[in-house]
Amino acid sequence: MKHLYCILFILLCIPFFGFSQVTLTADGSGNTYELINSVLAPNYDVVEVPDCKHTTFGRHIDELFDTELNKNVFRFYAHANEDDDRCKNSDRQRTEIKSYDKSPENLKAVESEKVVYKWKMKIDANFQASPNFTHLHQLKSVGGDFSSIPMYTLTARKSTPDQLELRQTSTDDQETLKKVDLSLIKGHWVEFTEKIEFGTNSFYSLEIKRIDNQTIVFEYENNTIDNWQYGAEFVRPKWGIYRSLNNVQDLRDEAILFADFSIEEVSTLSLNDLKSNNQIIKTFPNPVVNEIQIIDTISEDYNQIYIYNVLGKLVDTKAKITSKTLNISHLKSGTYFFIFKNDEKIISKNTVIIQ
Repeated sequence: MKHLYCILFILLCIPFFGFSQVTLTADGSGNTYELINSVLAPNYDVVEVPDCKHTTFGRHIDELFDTELNKNVFRFYAHANEDDDRCKNSDRQRTEIKSYDKSPENLKAVESEKVVYKWKMKIDANFQASPNFTHLHQLKSVGGDFSSIPMYTLTARKSTPDQLELRQTSTDDQETLKKVDLSLIKGHWVEFTEKIEFGTNSFYSLEIKRIDNQTIVFEYENNTIDNWQYGAEFVRPKWGIYRSLNNVQDLRDEAILFADFSIEEVSTLSLNDLKSNNQIIKTFPNPVVNEIQIIDTISEDYNQIYIYNVLGKLVDTKAKITSKTLNISHLKSGTYFFIFKNDEKIISKNTVIIQ
């Protein structure tokens, strides 16, 4: 019991407002792939490039010093005729980075989680897009029926004038939410701030701001949009150049600059949530190994159980159980917070130690 009190005291001293942020910043060392992998998936490979096809060019992502930002930045190359899709014969090509299943848990978004993605980008003043697609950013599901199509994409498209499109789907039929004249960002460093709550009928916003004069060139916000594709295990971000070759005559060799990638999970647990350990619903034993017993002692009902780890990250959700026995063998050893809710109303807050 003394051990439990010590854990709770430490937790109450942690500010649970923005609690898990990962940043990827160019350092100019030349080991660019190694740097990217060390942040997005240590000991694995998250870099998707056509190096093995276009071997004479070398690495398609490198770093350089940018005098406008006064710092090192990443440079992503795409060659219209020499590059392909990761050395496969295809109607498309890509030079991208991502998180994926081998990435740390805080880089894989799960349902009910709130995440803020930020990055800076500069496309050339003479950048060319095809009438098909040139994706610059994606939020893509892993698993489920609709994982083949990105849930969100930022796509440059040839038009009159050329456009930057924000496209979205929760199924397999994307629609354009908003578009902006691409000339507003060509030749300028711009900063993207993308905020999303993963789930149905949830929140999404995107802001694009010129860095030189702080002008907001694009704004979109929706409080009731579906941000989850059925059956998905998690959602991962992607950045880079992913474009169709169906109209290669409209394309040219491109070098797009990126800087200061940030992925920040925003806690849904406040400090007040942790201060009150109001165990109206009984859970035992504690500590527990594989199964926990849940006993309702009140007439007020609950319909969801939210399970958070000590960092405040939502690690699992459960519908109300009828058997009174909840299997938690999939959770690692540690301290967890079980929040029982009826819609948005918190019914009970229980601290559980899993051995």
